[in-house]
Amino acid sequence: MKETITSFDIAEHLETEEDIQGFLRESANSGDMSDFIHALAIAARAKGMTEVAKQAGVTRASLYKSLADNGNPRFETINKIVEALGCKLIVS
Repeated sequence: MKETITSFDIAEHLETEEDIQGFLRESANSGDMSDFIHALAIAARAKGMTEVAKQAGVTRASLYKSLADNGNPRFETINKIVEALGCKLIVS
């Protein structure tokens, strides 16, 4: 019997705003900045890149570029994306 291996895409499991918030909170608490930016990319895919770009006030292409592995988004861009995903950045 041949085994089939499928890839796991967490974006498919982030179905609600609460799911996205919990995912980003965990990423922010347990990873470094590059992990958090990667998590933002996953969350944006889950919500819809076009919708997130529109709410963040950036182009879809700019959003992809900012959240790419080699992207270097400005803090202002990160903050806009976080807010578009229904979250706030809080320092505690």
